[in-house]
Amino acid sequence: IRRGESLCRLDRAAYRRRNVVERCFNRLKHNNALATRYDKRARHYQALVTIARLRLWLP
Repeated sequence: IRRGESLCRLDRAAYRRRNVVERCFNRLKHNNALATRYDKRARHYQALVTIARLRLWLP
């Protein structure tokens, strides 16, 4: 094994998709209500997630 190589092969396409998803979750977590989950009901939390996603994608 050469220096800098690992034992497992890295699937670059899968890593790129995973990176996009992780960055999206990171941006969503900037909303404090999402990060701490103040809402007790699942439908209220889902509505908050939807609103946060819309705020990310709309200018």
